[in-house]
Amino acid sequence: MILVTGAGGHLGNVLVRQIAAGGQQVRALLLPNEDASPLDGLDVQIVRGNILNLDDLRAACSDVDVIFHLAALVAITPGKQALMRQVNVQGTANVIQIAREAGVSRLVYTSSIHALQRPPIGTVIDERLEFDPLNPAGPYDRTKAEATLLVKKAVQEGLDAVIVCPTGVIGPYDFKRSEMGEMILSWMKNKPSISTDGGFDFVDVRDVAQGHLLAAEKGRPGEVYILSGRFVQVNELRRLVQAAAGVHSLNMHIPTRLARLAAPFAELYYEASRTRPCFTRYSIETLVSNSVISSEKANRELHYHSRDLVSTITETVDWWRTNLHQTKASLRSG
Repeated sequence: MILVTGAGGHLGNVLVRQIAAGGQQVRALLLPNEDASPLDGLDVQIVRGNILNLDDLRAACSDVDVIFHLAALVAITPGKQALMRQVNVQGTANVIQIAREAGVSRLVYTSSIHALQRPPIGTVIDERLEFDPLNPAGPYDRTKAEATLLVKKAVQEGLDAVIVCPTGVIGPYDFKRSEMGEMILSWMKNKPSISTDGGFDFVDVRDVAQGHLLAAEKGRPGEVYILSGRFVQVNELRRLVQAAAGVHSLNMHIPTRLARLAAPFAELYYEASRTRPCFTRYSIETLVSNSVISSEKANRELHYHSRDLVSTITETVDWWRTNLHQTKASLRSG
């Protein structure tokens, strides 16, 4: 039996799909009141619980051989630091504790490219960088780094665990509308939209899920594997989306300096309207930061590969067109 925490999320439901398609038994851990519709039609055992509750985890880990720990709180606006630390750090500590108790053969932990140190522009970001729990970029980066260090410490104490670090995940099956999903949706509409300077490394969610399976199968205990795709400028990504969608709308380009000034007010709007944030101080700093990222180690040791970005965008646009009625705009709550 394979357990996936955070199974209702974008990456989580795609990973569950791939495990089930491979004929293996998979158990999906969802929050008590979480919408399970992203897993509709899949051969999966759904259990309810919270990674902050040890008894919930014990029940979920019964007869489990492998754990994929994806559950995390991703918040790019201020105000959720305490909850984010609870979920990302204490939740991971709980998973480690119960994994030991249950005697699982392997834990695959989903860290983040943002958990690593941010080196100067032009320096290649790879697995030789340390995880930085003091990262000034934001609390998400710090909590993911701290949680990753807990996993590395557990490996030193005998736990068989592997760590994967995805870059910016995009792609189909985005039922809960991620930040990037909302952005792609806005670009698909034949109306003016906003973009800014910079870019990032984006990777297909299906390739990241496959990278998790490869890490479980081939990863060396205690090792870190970056799962990246391709760097693309925001304006180029928007152009690819509009080409795939067959639309051409006005682009209101906001320079970085002006975007930084406007971001705090945008954050207040997102908070007041309870809408999923896209335009924040954190996202702007990410887009202008160093994004020269290498997945050479994962290519070499896991035989991991990412597909062409144009294919990802085309298939994502097609998925949104077919499945928009099944998606639900929501805020991440844990």
